[in-house]
Amino acid sequence: MASGKSAVGGRVAGRLGYRFIDTGMMYRAITCAAIAHDVDFEDHAAVARLPGAVTITMEPGPPDAPHGATVLVDGEDVTRRLRSPEVGEAVSFVSRVPEVRVAMVELQRAMAAEGGIVMVGRDIGTVVLPDAPLKVYLDASAEERARRRHEELRLAGRVETLDDVRNELALRDEIDSGRAMSPLRPAVDALVIDTDELTLDEVVERILEAGPCRS
Repeated sequence: MASGKSAVGGRVAGRLGYRFIDTGMMYRAITCAAIAHDVDFEDHAAVARLPGAVTITMEPGPPDAPHGATVLVDGEDVTRRLRSPEVGEAVSFVSRVPEVRVAMVELQRAMAAEGGIVMVGRDIGTVVLPDAPLKVYLDASAEERARRRHEELRLAGRVETLDDVRNELALRDEIDSGRAMSPLRPAVDALVIDTDELTLDEVVERILEAGPCRS
């Protein structure tokens, strides 16, 4: 979280003329549906039923659009709700449920099969697309990620202390790294980039230099 996946992925997709998909938005969409249906996040069975009970659609937008798509749940545009504090606090609890991940992976692979795509998420290179021609794992120190996230929230008009943001990131990391299914880790053949001392453009150039030929 806050390593720069979405910003970098969107920029790379724009440079290549590819479609951009931020898979985190899909998990946020399921979480948004759980909130709308008043589902108890501790009720595993109820959360597991959500993918079969709602329809998630990602309509492509221009490559430089936020998250690369408009996100619909049962035909309703929920894109603006996905970054709400309520969704952010709950998404890791929903996304750790195996049935949710299986359903989302199926959708993500179907999108990737269309080709010409940059896809970002926590398990793309290890689980979703293990045969992708280029896998990138972006990393950054906990302090730098907290600083970036704090600034992002400030620009969005949300007032939170740096300590609160740091604690939120630590909790998300613990949940994502410790879950039994699709834990957060780099693929063994991934290009690992530490973004602490790099600008957005510098990260993008490293990826483009390492990537397969443009189609």
